[in-house]
Amino acid sequence: MESESMFELAEQLKELRESKKYAEQELKEINADIESTEQQLAQLMLDTETQSFNRNGTMFYLSSTVRASAVAGRKDELYTALREQGFGDLVYETVNANSLSAFVKERMSENEDALPAWLDGLVNPYEKTTVNIRNVTK
Repeated sequence: MESESMFELAEQLKELRESKKYAEQELKEINADIESTEQQLAQLMLDTETQSFNRNGTMFYLSSTVRASAVAGRKDELYTALREQGFGDLVYETVNANSLSAFVKERMSENEDALPAWLDGLVNPYEKTTVNIRNVTK
């Protein structure tokens, strides 16, 4: 009886992961379609000098925002300049979660599976048990 339940849950997990994979791909495609359609509509509105219009109870209007990103390869220079000009509060240091997890796991394995004292209170290591799926050929 337990094995039937286990097999049913395993099938359900496999189907859900497949559904998620297809949904993520569909979402990427929808987002690309949204971006393309929005660009086309904005350009048409600009070309016809239409600031806004109503259609079926929905208002569509042009809006401009300024976006910025660091020039490739010059992020460190940007951060230094921001700090020097008194805008250092815009700069955030981060550590990738997967890299931190791997680092902590390695430190613990070197320390008899215990968190080194210098990391105690700074990180919260925990174990997460998951079920992995692999296709096997017969």
